[in-house]
Amino acid sequence: MSLADPARFILVGVSHPGNVGAAARAMKVMGFADLVLVAPRFADVLSQEDTVAMASGAADILVRARIVATLAEALDGVSFACATAMTPRDFGPPTHAPRALLPTLVASGQRLGFVFGSERYGMANEDVYRCHACLSIPAHPDYGSLNLAQAVQLIAYEWRQALGGYAVAPRTVDASLADGAAVQGLIEHWQRALVHIGHLDPAAPKKLLPRLNQLLNRAALGEEEVHLLRGIATSMLKR
Repeated sequence: MSLADPARFILVGVSHPGNVGAAARAMKVMGFADLVLVAPRFADVLSQEDTVAMASGAADILVRARIVATLAEALDGVSFACATAMTPRDFGPPTHAPRALLPTLVASGQRLGFVFGSERYGMANEDVYRCHACLSIPAHPDYGSLNLAQAVQLIAYEWRQALGGYAVAPRTVDASLADGAAVQGLIEHWQRALVHIGHLDPAAPKKLLPRLNQLLNRAALGEEEVHLLRGIATSMLKR
């Protein structure tokens, strides 16, 4: 029986090659294989000596890993994105402990993406706003900073446990759900349309677009619904 699960692990702005290798190892230990790097510090990070050394047997994860320029590209094929952050944000998706949220997603049909920020700065607010939920790993209040690869290991373990370990057949993913790339394309389309009709001031956008992003995430749109909403935006642009 195959233990593969399509969950994707996304590292944004990673700086240290060793963390990439250690993250790949953490994923393989838990039976996951889809690794995507967004704008890493080093373009050749997947083949650097420290990366390969820390992967320690997970070289196949590195070989299949991809590097993309933006988070929107990394979310292509991901219908439910989980940001990781040490503390809740003043605005954005709801924050949960992994053990509380992940079991509720097993039967949802969503293809999950776990998004991790850079070692120095964590996740930028605009990237958190693109996600459906925020995972906050419970830690000691006096020192809650986790190494990136350690955070990947913890999330990978919690998702494997939520899936029922290694004794349960792979779950079914709902291919009709719109992925993150489609939603981001829709938001960009609506942004142009809202500016065109004077509803959005690009010089002072406030949080209109992040709020729209969160609304669309909660709606769990299908591909046909994305096409419908893009058609409306097209009509607005023709006015």
